[in-house]
Amino acid sequence: MHTLEQLRSGALTGARRLDLNGAGLTHLPPEVYGLADTLEVLNLSDNQLAHLPHDLPRLHRLKVVFCSGNPFTHLPEVLGDCQALEMVGFKACRLQHVPGASLPPSLRWLTLTDNAIHHLPPELGQRPALQKLMLAGNRLSVLPDSLAGAQRLALIRLSANRFTRLPGWLTELPSLAWLALSGNPLGWPQPAAGCANKPADKPADQRADHGTDTGTVTPSLRTVLWQHLQVGPLLGEGASGRIHSVRELLPAGHGGASEAGEHQALKLFKGAVTSDGLPEHEQAACVAAGQHPALCTPTAQLAGHPDGLNGLLLPLIPPDFVNLAGPPSLSSCTRDVYAPGLQLRTPVLLRLAHTLASAVAHLHARGVMHGDLYAHNTLWQPDCGHALLSDFGAATLLPVHQPTLSRALQALEVLAFGHLLSELLALLTPDQPVPAAVAALAQACASATPAHRPDMAAVSLALADLL
Repeated sequence: MHTLEQLRSGALTGARRLDLNGAGLTHLPPEVYGLADTLEVLNLSDNQLAHLPHDLPRLHRLKVVFCSGNPFTHLPEVLGDCQALEMVGFKACRLQHVPGASLPPSLRWLTLTDNAIHHLPPELGQRPALQKLMLAGNRLSVLPDSLAGAQRLALIRLSANRFTRLPGWLTELPSLAWLALSGNPLGWPQPAAGCANKPADKPADQRADHGTDTGTVTPSLRTVLWQHLQVGPLLGEGASGRIHSVRELLPAGHGGASEAGEHQALKLFKGAVTSDGLPEHEQAACVAAGQHPALCTPTAQLAGHPDGLNGLLLPLIPPDFVNLAGPPSLSSCTRDVYAPGLQLRTPVLLRLAHTLASAVAHLHARGVMHGDLYAHNTLWQPDCGHALLSDFGAATLLPVHQPTLSRALQALEVLAFGHLLSELLALLTPDQPVPAAVAALAQACASATPAHRPDMAAVSLALADLL
C-alpha cells in the first residue's frame, strides 16, 4: 500500500500501480495525474469516495480501477470515457444504478458484488471483450437480453439475487464455463445450511435482500459442538472463511480424562457476501456433494460457536498436496496461472485428469454443479497425479426435476473441464506426444455448441480407458 506522502513527494514517479486503499480519501488527489503516462492499476478501495473526477480519462493508460468499499450510489459515468479501462471493481459499495455510459468500451471484467442493484443496462451486452461478470449479492431479477450476444463471456456470478427464472440464452452462451446461481428463488430445491445458527454479522432481514430459496434440501451430517473441539493454529484464510487445525475431544472412558482425536481442519465461515455468493450456501453444497476420494467434503458440522458462526469439519489434507495452479491474474482474467517450468508426463496427466473428471461426474450425479472448476481449486501430489477438488463457494444445486435444464447447466461445467484438460496437455514435457484421444476429448468438451459436449460421466469413462 502506498501513502499520500509518497505520492506527493514524487517517490512514485513512473509507477504502473498505485494503492491508496484505506487512506481516508474523499476525492482523488490531483498528484495522481503526475503518473498519467505510466499508471495502469489504480486501487482506491475502502475510502470515502462517492464520485470520481470528470478528468479521470487523463490517466490514459489506466486498465484497472478498484473502488470497493466506498459509498458510491451510481457507477461513475466517467469510467466509460476511459478508453483503455478493462477491469472495474466496485464491490460492497452502495450502488443502486449502473448507467450504460459508465461501462468502458474495452471492459473485460466487471465486479459489482454485494450492492443494491436492481437493473443492468443493455449496453453491458455491447462490450465485445466482456469475459467476467461478478454480480452476487444484489437485487437483480433479470439480465439484459443484449448479453445473449456476449460471445466471450466465460464467468458469471449471479448468486444471492432475486432471479425466479433463467433466460433461455444463458446456457447457450458459447464461452460460458463458470456459473454460480445459489440463493435465488428459481423454483427448484436449494440446499439449506445444516447448522441452525446463522452468521452473526449479517442480520436476517438484510440477508433476505439477497434472495430467498424456494424449497430446501438439508442433507444429514454429524454435529460437533464447539466446546468439544481443541482448536489449533490458523492454517489458511479465504474470502468465505478461516481454516484452523482442530482435534475433537473424545468421550472419557471409565472416569478418565477426555482424549483428543486425530487432527482435522475446521472451516469457520465469516458470514459476509463473497464474490461467489453467501457462505451458508457453500456450506450446504459441501454437504450435498457427499463423499468422494477426490473431493474435499465435510465429515461433520459445527454447532454452538460463541459468536454464532457456522463451520464444517474436514479431513486434514496431507502437506505434500499443493495447488495445481494460481488463480487468474488481472491480465489472464478467466484463466489460471501455472508455475513457470511446470511440466507433466503422460501417465501423471491421465491420472490427474481422470481423478478430476470422476469427482465432477460424482457431483453431477448428486445434483451439484461445482461452479468453479479450476486448477487453482485443485490440490495435487506432483509425484503421482492424485488430486483433490476443493472450494464449493460457487456451487449450485441442479434442477434434477428439470432434466433438460440440468443437462444444460452441466454442459457449462464440461466446458470448464475442457479448458482444464487443454491446459494440462500444454504442460506435457517436450518428449511426450500429445495423446490423440485426450486432445479429441478436450476438443469435444470445448465445443461452442453446449448440447454437443459429452457429459462428465462419459468423459470420466473415456479417461479411465486410457489409464
